[in-house]
Amino acid sequence: MCLGATFVERNRNSACGCLWCAMVATSLLVAGCAGLPSKTTTVVDGSADGGPAKGMIRASRGRLAPVYAPLAEFIVGEFDLAGCDGVGIDVGSGPGTLIIELAKRTKHHWVNADIDPNAFTFFHETAGKNGLTGRVSSIRADVHELPFRDGYADVIVSRGSYHFWKDKVKAFNEIYRVLKPGGVAFIGRGFSPNLPVETAREIRAGQGKSMEYSFAEESEELTRIMREVGVARYKIHNPSEAHGNAVNYGIWVELHKLARDRQ
Repeated sequence: MCLGATFVERNRNSACGCLWCAMVATSLLVAGCAGLPSKTTTVVDGSADGGPAKGMIRASRGRLAPVYAPLAEFIVGEFDLAGCDGVGIDVGSGPGTLIIELAKRTKHHWVNADIDPNAFTFFHETAGKNGLTGRVSSIRADVHELPFRDGYADVIVSRGSYHFWKDKVKAFNEIYRVLKPGGVAFIGRGFSPNLPVETAREIRAGQGKSMEYSFAEESEELTRIMREVGVARYKIHNPSEAHGNAVNYGIWVELHKLARDRQ
């Protein structure tokens, strides 16, 4: 069963009829397509010349490289995405490593929505090398004002980004707005529980104190945000529990938009 079937009967053609517009080449101005954002948006093609983008690319190919495949496996399995189509968005995806792994495992079209476009060229080159050209796109986007129409995405994910958002309530409101009824978002930081504990321990050792934070405090904050946004169904994930809390695996929030929820 594909995501959303429990909560709402989706019209699959509504998102797909104009999906080719989301596959246009970079550096093209797109507007007025029912399957794309209602706001005028620019799909941009950046290079990796920027300092932060270089750092993200280096990390995604280095110490964080083992993280993304298990995370994609967990997301696909947890939310029954295998074999399903639709639109997925990764907010703050940077080099798009998680998108590449998700696209390998689903039929969704995946959008890299990041405020810094400087890793987009690397992202599209990587997608091409993996045979995913036409399955992904990129757009410069601020999570506090996402350039997508209401109810656009079946799935929204974000790893390692939300703790940098200046106004988390506003950001999660935007994510909730962009989700389709029956859609799900999985937002957080750290690892999925299926990452081997030895790998998690090695990564954390290389990060030092910079990634030390309290799960209890983060959980309390995310719970407050979900209530302020008005999310009726959500779940806080503590992946560290699967490993006896021996290593900090981070924290994730899963939120669903039910058919009866506001648009």
